[in-house]
Amino acid sequence: MSALVVEREQAAMGFFVTLAEPTSPMTKESVAFGFYDEPRFGAEYPKLQILTIEGLMSGTERPRYPDLSLGRSTFKRAQIEDVSGEQGKLL
Repeated sequence: MSALVVEREQAAMGFFVTLAEPTSPMTKESVAFGFYDEPRFGAEYPKLQILTIEGLMSGTERPRYPDLSLGRSTFKRAQIEDVSGEQGKLL
């Protein structure tokens, strides 16, 4: 079911958070869904990750995804402007 939502929403990755431990069929489905290849960092992340509330709260589990705070994956970098001239007077 989770894989269908990821595909329908055309998402790169999905996270399924559950109260109970994932069943064997759930784990098999998440593994079969494949990996998201992040070209700029050269890393792979599971496309569908199953996380438990207990694992998240205790710190034993955490979602794996590219660090978007670096801005490399989401934004183009601006060109560096060559400022070799003198600054003019304001008044």
